[in-house]
Amino acid sequence: MCKKQIKSTVGKPTLRKYKMKQIIQDLTKEELAEKIKPAFRAKQIYQWIYHKYATDFEEMKNLPKAMREELAVEYTLTPLKTVTVQDSIDGSRKYLFELHDGHTVEAVLLLMRDKEYHEDGSLKHQERYTVCISSQVGCKVGCAFCLTAKGGFMRNLTAGEIVEQLRMIKKDNDIAANRRVNIVFMGMGEPLDNLEAVAKSVRIFADEEGMAIAPHRQTISTSGLSSKIEKLGKMELGINLAISLHAVDDELRQQLMPINKAYNIESIITAVKNFPVNDRKRVMFEYLVIKDVNDDIAAAKKLLKLLDGIKAKVNLIYFNPYGGTEFKRPSEEDMKQFQEYLTKRGLHCTIRESKGLDISAACGQLREQELEGDV
Repeated sequence: MCKKQIKSTVGKPTLRKYKMKQIIQDLTKEELAEKIKPAFRAKQIYQWIYHKYATDFEEMKNLPKAMREELAVEYTLTPLKTVTVQDSIDGSRKYLFELHDGHTVEAVLLLMRDKEYHEDGSLKHQERYTVCISSQVGCKVGCAFCLTAKGGFMRNLTAGEIVEQLRMIKKDNDIAANRRVNIVFMGMGEPLDNLEAVAKSVRIFADEEGMAIAPHRQTISTSGLSSKIEKLGKMELGINLAISLHAVDDELRQQLMPINKAYNIESIITAVKNFPVNDRKRVMFEYLVIKDVNDDIAAAKKLLKLLDGIKAKVNLIYFNPYGGTEFKRPSEEDMKQFQEYLTKRGLHCTIRESKGLDISAACGQLREQELEGDV
């Protein structure tokens, strides 16, 4: 039996309509310094938020009492509430967070490497984590294989709501402020459909007085909004780009991803070729492998031709089944054959290790279960 730990509130969240305080995590340090005088207080506040994981302004004892009281009137430090946490035997943890209006979003902490020690007992290296975060409540893209699409699109997240997902996960897992993690914008939603808030959250994550997570540790995964890829490139954020491709011809991709009608494969490839890529980096192409749909060698041949001339890396992903889906998980043998065909011909290709198979691992699954009252 797989070990599962679930913490949950009772009942479904009720959508609440009221004017909430401004989320202080929505502000960059520079914006905060314009609002809080003297300006050096912004640095102190940032340290309380992102280094000490404060949840109440009253904790900020090096601030004048009057300032703490004023901050409490104007801002909130807790725009998210943890509804459910599920633990996997592989060390990954999936979170369902409730927003101020009762909507919910998911985020996942992935343990990529365990802590290791030398023979003498001294620490060899710390754990390595990747955090997958959401950028929207629901999604407009409507991919046939994605459970998030089932609930439709509700709204964009603010930069602060995006940032707070990571802050809460770091606090809950006692991950120190100086411990770096990798961030992937690959949770619920299409990040480039909420580009301004996502770009702002990238900058907030990277602030040296905050979490200090460099842009090269942050990856934005998109279903391929060509015009937005171009706009993202012009922002020169220094982030990594991942393209959710999943098919090698427009006919199949349009069946799997209706957005292909507006942004076909050719437009995506053109946008990627013009995207600024660090010399030491590659553009990631995510390829969700579905049994008897896109898992044969004929598809691998087309993929190889399609990515010719691009400094690319292909990440093969096992389809993660969920209740009610018609799609099936591919065999390990077919995955390896697909990978070997590409690697033998010079295309860097990996198979992503499946995480959280004993919990609600498919994106949107935990949220769907909670809305239906199954957790």
